Amino acid sequence: MSRTLLDRIVPTSALRSLGERDMPRVTNMELFFDLVYVFTIIQLSHFLLDHQSWMGALQAATLFAAVWWAWNYTAWATNWVDPNHPSGRLLIVVLMACALLMAIAMPYAYSSRAELFVGAYVAMAIIRAAYMALVFRGQRMGRNYAQLGAWSAISGCFWIAGALLPELRVWLWIVAVLLDYAAPYVGFWLPGISSTPMESWPLKGLHLLERNQQVFIIALGESILLLGGMLVGNALGADSVIAAAIGFLLIVSLWWLYFVHLTETGEHRFAHDGDHTKLARASLAYAHGVMVCGAIVVAVAIELIVAHPRDAVHAPAVIITAAGPGIFLAGSALFHRVMARSIRPAYWIAVVLIALWSSLSLVMHLSGLWLGAGVLATMILLAAFDRPDETPQ
Repeated sequence: MSRTLLDRIVPTSALRSLGERDMPRVTNMELFFDLVYVFTIIQLSHFLLDHQSWMGALQAATLFAAVWWAWNYTAWATNWVDPNHPSGRLLIVVLMACALLMAIAMPYAYSSRAELFVGAYVAMAIIRAAYMALVFRGQRMGRNYAQLGAWSAISGCFWIAGALLPELRVWLWIVAVLLDYAAPYVGFWLPGISSTPMESWPLKGLHLLERNQQVFIIALGESILLLGGMLVGNALGADSVIAAAIGFLLIVSLWWLYFVHLTETGEHRFAHDGDHTKLARASLAYAHGVMVCGAIVVAVAIELIVAHPRDAVHAPAVIITAAGPGIFLAGSALFHRVMARSIRPAYWIAVVLIALWSSLSLVMHLSGLWLGAGVLATMILLAAFDRPDETPQ
């Protein structure tokens, strides 16, 4: 009876049926799941706007790390599970509900809704890992996901402890994040069981690259939403229009650097390299998360500039404005390092120039318009003159 019930709820037929050279296509169900992350990214940017301090930035980074890891692990799962199968579709709906609860709890994650945030995150991790272990039952991937689930349970103890101990919350959650992010690099090692070799995760990298491109578009969409919301709610004076133009072009520069400079390099490498799992772990799970984080911080910077275009900049606005492009470019440089096996000095030079201009803007009490214009000029020069690789190696 239990076997029959298991076959109905988690049938092995829910796995994608693909040949060695076949590539999973992105389904509407996966895009539907991503809709929650439109709201989630809005919540993240608003959290940072409301907590413009070093501790606020640390708290926001911890929340982003959890949100990104929840999305990342779900994207990996749909590389193997067919989201159009009734069982796979049910899994996505359940995970979608958990992600929505995380987003709802986010504004008060460090106060009254800590338990809701943690409960949704830990439930999402355990449910996903358990489903994958069961759907792969009898295969090596089933053991892999069982070990992943064990690591999720271990980190979950720290997430729950943080929810129960407010005075230690941020520090316990940082430990939980470190455990979550370290787990793949140690192969989900467990005493007496050993680790899971990378070659035992038969990933289709181009599918996962496309999924990451879609979530990056969502992150850019948050900038558009914030920019449009500011213009709707304020008078359209000359200063506001100029600031909005700076913000819009800054969004375009991020898009250009990502899709013109980096996408072809990534697609070429995945198409010609057999070790997709190792590539995806470094370039997508980690480097890509840094890029998405940078895009979210850029959205906050744009709102700060558009809200007070003529006012002399203050330290939090300067730090956020410099950090957004800097984080994005650092992630881009790491992505390029993995995919093209080369260092792109222009990215790091741009980070330094943005930091110097931002510092100068603060010292000279320049306005938000001048701060934004200098950052934009650097990004445009980078996009225009640092040509992408034409034949990635």
